[in-house]
Amino acid sequence: MSKELLLAAFLIGVGLCLSGAGTHFYQWRTKQQAMLRLDGKTTLGAFGHLVMSFVCGPYIMLQVGWRQEKDGTLSMTSVLISAVVAFGWAFITGLLFLSLYVSLPL
Repeated sequence: MSKELLLAAFLIGVGLCLSGAGTHFYQWRTKQQAMLRLDGKTTLGAFGHLVMSFVCGPYIMLQVGWRQEKDGTLSMTSVLISAVVAFGWAFITGLLFLSLYVSLPL
């Protein structure tokens, strides 16, 4: 495995970990299910939902892909599409958070 693929896998892992932790923290603090949303009672609330949707989006997308059909089965198309979208999204968030971490002076 080349160094670039290993770095990409690491960025995806970081993005998914932050996304999962952020989702569970949001659900713990607000006592409601995390979902992709852009509404809010105020402008600040709408901006908070936008940030939450960006950070927690990969984990939410993976959950959406694992929803069962009416007959109790999983759609493989839904699972694969949500996984591809979630991993791509996690790569972007992982890249963002690790670049912020590396750029901070310690």
